[in-house]
Amino acid sequence: MPGPEPRTVTVERFVPAPAEAVFAILVSPERHSALDGAGMVQGAPSGPGRLHLGARVTMGMRQGRLRYRSVNEVTVFEEGRALAWRTTGRWRGHTVVGGQWWRYELTPQDGGTLVRHSYEWGRARLPTVTVRLPGYPRRMARTMPESLRRLELAVLATG
Repeated sequence: MPGPEPRTVTVERFVPAPAEAVFAILVSPERHSALDGAGMVQGAPSGPGRLHLGARVTMGMRQGRLRYRSVNEVTVFEEGRALAWRTTGRWRGHTVVGGQWWRYELTPQDGGTLVRHSYEWGRARLPTVTVRLPGYPRRMARTMPESLRRLELAVLATG
């Protein structure tokens, strides 16, 4: 009998740079639209210039023709090691979807950093209806490796 469906999508990539350099890119909300392999993050964020525990940042989002703002609150912050935020979608001033977490964990290794990127969709409100049935776990599994590739390019360009 198969076990319960996993509700987290995780991808990894070795980045040939120190964890501090990778983290410096991740904590800059201005960089997130360029890192987004799914192409959903649109425009400039509103909020602090550098993320910290409890920071709230809103971002323009697009899915097909639907445009909305996501509200992102930093839930995990460990300097140089870990960053996570909970995201909710707002439309016309109301929270309509969300609760998923996006997480980055950085593990220093010889010659660079192992970056683990996770989409924890089981934390969402009504995850089966709002996340699984519309196919987000499969879509994120396809686009998250591109996000890590873009992260690596951004880190190497600043080095």
